[in-house]
Amino acid sequence: VSFINTLTQEELSMLRGIVKKIHFQYFDQKHGKSFVTNKMLDNVIENIGAEAAEKMIRSGVDKGLR
Repeated sequence: VSFINTLTQEELSMLRGIVKKIHFQYFDQKHGKSFVTNKMLDNVIENIGAEAAEKMIRSGVDKGLR
């Protein structure tokens, strides 16, 4: 069972936004906006693990992204 399924929609959206901004920052320019899918973002989130994702969520909340 993926820990992504335990996240709220708000948390998942925030994580996807952070991952896209950090890990895929040049993809939109190079490949077009529709190149990066939610599935790709979810795979990255799953690979970084629950602890790192939790820290990213806390950081995002602290920065007012929520």
